[in-house]
Amino acid sequence: MAQKKKELPYLERDISWMYFNRRILQEAARPHVPLLERMSFLGIYSNNLDEFFRVRIATQNRIAECSDKSTAKESDHAKKLIKQISKLNTEYTKVFEQTIHQTTEDLKKENIFLISDNEVSPEQLEFIRSYYQEKLSGSIIPIWFSAIRYFDFENDENIYLAVKVSRQQGSKQIADYAFLELPVNICGRFIRLPDNEEKSYLIYLDDVIRCCLPLVFEGLGFTDFQAYAFKFTRDAEMEIDNDLRTGTLQKISKGVKSRRRGEPLRVIYDSCMPKDMLRRVLKKMDLDALDTVIASGRYQNHKDFMKFPDCGRSNLKYPQWPSILKKELDGEDSLLAKIQKKDRFIHVPFHNFDSFIRVLQEAAVNKQVQSIKITLYRLAKESKVVKALMAAARNGKKVTVVIELLARFDEASNINWSKKMQDAGVNVIFGVEGLKVHSKITHIKMKKGPDIACISTGNFHEGNARMYTDCMLMTAAPRIVKDVHQVFDFIERPYSPVKFKELLVSPNEMRNKFVNLINNEIKNKKAGKDAYIKIKINHITDPLMVNKLYEASQAGVDIQLVVRGNCSLITGIEGVSDHIHINGIIDRYLEHSRIFIFAAGGEEKVFIGSADWMPRNLDNRVEVVTPVYDPEIKADLRRVVEYGLLDTLQGRKVDGSGKNEPWTTDENIPFRSQEALYNYYLEKNEEDEKEK
Repeated sequence: MAQKKKELPYLERDISWMYFNRRILQEAARPHVPLLERMSFLGIYSNNLDEFFRVRIATQNRIAECSDKSTAKESDHAKKLIKQISKLNTEYTKVFEQTIHQTTEDLKKENIFLISDNEVSPEQLEFIRSYYQEKLSGSIIPIWFSAIRYFDFENDENIYLAVKVSRQQGSKQIADYAFLELPVNICGRFIRLPDNEEKSYLIYLDDVIRCCLPLVFEGLGFTDFQAYAFKFTRDAEMEIDNDLRTGTLQKISKGVKSRRRGEPLRVIYDSCMPKDMLRRVLKKMDLDALDTVIASGRYQNHKDFMKFPDCGRSNLKYPQWPSILKKELDGEDSLLAKIQKKDRFIHVPFHNFDSFIRVLQEAAVNKQVQSIKITLYRLAKESKVVKALMAAARNGKKVTVVIELLARFDEASNINWSKKMQDAGVNVIFGVEGLKVHSKITHIKMKKGPDIACISTGNFHEGNARMYTDCMLMTAAPRIVKDVHQVFDFIERPYSPVKFKELLVSPNEMRNKFVNLINNEIKNKKAGKDAYIKIKINHITDPLMVNKLYEASQAGVDIQLVVRGNCSLITGIEGVSDHIHINGIIDRYLEHSRIFIFAAGGEEKVFIGSADWMPRNLDNRVEVVTPVYDPEIKADLRRVVEYGLLDTLQGRKVDGSGKNEPWTTDENIPFRSQEALYNYYLEKNEEDEKEK
């Protein structure tokens, strides 16, 4: 009888995500991180958790609720997963609350006081009520609990107050219950009060409203007011991402047909809320047994910490790192001509994203340019990229924009820009049916000389380029440029047979090509040649790729990874993963670039692109990864990965345990990769300036 193949270890994607978000929470507690940046990390943690529940837990809830017998295995698994996540969430929530308390205490030491409604002075109360009359009156309208059946129309992006109002009528106490939504969009979550004796005072909008409840319910005769905060997170969408076997999605959809889209999945409430009020709140949510109800502190929706006022205290934030305009991309000479002569490279936000915008702006007016094609996934509110493309169309260029309407939470913005572009004469293509277009590519066709392609790891988005680390290759290499053009042909004629000579493209052959690259390292290791894999990536959850890395480790291939988010690999298992080492970096910029380096027997191969190693990226999206041939650019990319592997100050061990212990190296020298990269680029630019 054939021996059953031993199943290799695999950490669930959603559990690994919880571990990742915990790394952000840990960053919020580190004393060396500037105080206001710690506040921001608390906001990021909270915002991430909201999105996670809206999307991933929503998916697991739907699976768990499915009663179809053929999906019983998936349903049971989802139930266990939800319980595990709930346990971790409860544990992390306690740490989160403690971290908020400590951070606000540290703010006091810096003469920044976040006070409650119970702490305001008479002068401050007068200011608050005047503020309410001037800014908020008419924007806060209570809804009686008795008037609605469910919270089926409310916004889960915001915070709510449940209010008990009462008055004495003879010997009887007359009470009623209402809720109101805080108008955060009007004035922000934190209101700055007048300074006093070099002390800055802030107050939550929640407490501003508490101070003004007599004004909110004016004319109704109520004399006593109690208000307690709550928030909820809705089911945002179904995202199976082919994590399940074929046909399961349809069965789940059928099995939960009665479940309304957008139902609350998680409720967080002030633990001091009276039981009778809590019952009223929960009754209006229509919750079931799998949904999460968490008693919390007085304040929720801490994502607003991302916009915490700095009170003019720039010393409590990261020092400024002005983006660097590369000397080779500066000056009066044509950028298009420079790219035609030699491959160019930028690494944002260290390098200025304006270099790419200038490429588009030049292409818009250069009479030698025939056409521009570009994929856009997310767009800035005031997008210079789009404005350049519209100008190109008005200048008679044939402009094609592939825009992804399903970019989560950016759908409305993308639709708005699409209409504007169409009005300007741009040919707008709304992705590919059944496939998200996640690739970051541009093709510029020239009348004379070679065509140009830009291939990036991140969106062509000015805002992201200030916060996310991303790499971009600008090249005129004929074979690469031809392949980029073919990707656009594939998008316009999806599922047509097409072969790519240089690019790794999903859903076509990317997975197979990565597997072949790993297999080659295994073969070379067995042959006694150089063999290693160095990768910087956001997520690794694809079971096949996970198992392939285990196979390489078992063969003795040295595997060093910098992984920001989800990671299903479990390292340090003897005979399985003892040659795999993973560093997870959380710092001032969001690590977003994807860089793949293979020893290739001494002829090192380097790639960059848009794809993570997840089923969705390899099977369900149009992704592009390009080889890099220019020796200087290859050295730059190698430096990015190697610096990441040296980062002992911001790095954490990603090993599948969730402990997130500090990353260490043999040298044990304090090292911060983002700072080291910025300083390197700064010095390199100064050297290039001297050489001019």
